[in-house]
Amino acid sequence: MEINPAVASQSGQLKWINLRSSADPGVSAKNNESSTSGSSRFEEILGGTEADKVPSRVSSSGVGLLWQRVGAVSAGAISGEMTDSAINGAAHTAAEPTEYDDLIQAASSKYGVPVDLIKAVIDTESSFNPNVVSSAGAKGLMQLMDGTAEGLGVSDPFNPAQSIDGGVRYLSYQLKRFNGQENMALAAYNAGPGRVLKLGVSTDEEMLGQLDKLPEETQAYIAKIERARAKYAV
Repeated sequence: MEINPAVASQSGQLKWINLRSSADPGVSAKNNESSTSGSSRFEEILGGTEADKVPSRVSSSGVGLLWQRVGAVSAGAISGEMTDSAINGAAHTAAEPTEYDDLIQAASSKYGVPVDLIKAVIDTESSFNPNVVSSAGAKGLMQLMDGTAEGLGVSDPFNPAQSIDGGVRYLSYQLKRFNGQENMALAAYNAGPGRVLKLGVSTDEEMLGQLDKLPEETQAYIAKIERARAKYAV
């Protein structure tokens, strides 16, 4: 999977492109350094103090990854997470069903991924806007990169049904790869399985102990998913 690097802008802020609009603003990404590590780092992010400082999309070069080759180690990021300010849509809550509930339920039943986890991923990735693309080129509700989408048989990443089915299918593969360890699977979904495998860990707890070895974006991503999931828990 080939990942296009983000283009820097003078503002230093991430901007998001809606491919279905005529606007084509520049995009940028910045890196933040932190000496905090392990589970304390995760708690810091979960508390919201650091997460707001972390860029939503940190692009990196990686190895091409199609579904047929999905078992291979890849160093490239898979998804493109949206910042809270990138989408102006209304927030969803557990008491307020999303317009994609039927598609989410179908994918949950098909691939065995919990509904609340799927909703939390979509919320974090795209804020339920099916038409967005990240600075790294990830598209749609589940923010799939082109190579991943192609390998999953997703011909139109902006199609909600295709995006949800493909993204949940890929997430289910990562859950199987990491023996049901959800945080490890989420880290793989966001940063690529290669980065998680390189840690040499086998449980979420062990991974949190080496959290500082993952990109700051991925550290924040895991915490954001946990916060978002609380909104959709039954």
